[in-house]
Amino acid sequence: MKIIKNIMLVGLVALFAMNCKNETNPEVKTVEIAKETANITDPNAIYAKAEFTIEGMTCAMGCAKTIEKKIAKMEGVKSATVDFDKKLAMVEYDEAKVTPALLENTVTKVSDTYKVSNMKTDSSGNKAKCQKDCSNASTCAKTAAEKAACASENKKACCSEKKSA
Repeated sequence: MKIIKNIMLVGLVALFAMNCKNETNPEVKTVEIAKETANITDPNAIYAKAEFTIEGMTCAMGCAKTIEKKIAKMEGVKSATVDFDKKLAMVEYDEAKVTPALLENTVTKVSDTYKVSNMKTDSSGNKAKCQKDCSNASTCAKTAAEKAACASENKKACCSEKKSA
């Protein structure tokens, strides 16, 4: 029994002696840096704003931030903010690339527990573009839908009929 104790003692001393090194080599860790793909804003894009309620969120850091990141990474989204306390999401997006239905689909894809309601969109960019277009008669060649939208917001004659240059 005494021999076993002596062997174990020698083994422990050897173990501690091998672990104590005088050399100090720094530990190298590779950290993957997430590249934020900056949404390059198109100067000619028409940006709209959407505001909607998200039901089913249970936490600010997990739920709200995950939804916010998913929306922000969408192509055509300029900015996205999700407020957990108010259960409210506010998104500014390029109308040519993103639709309110696509925003809703993105939120519900994150988890089946999230439900989007009270979708409100503001296409104030249309009004500004309409007014800009109406100041130049050569750019008033619009589709029927564009004419109707423009005429409802802006009562100028060039919005309701096509002018020739």
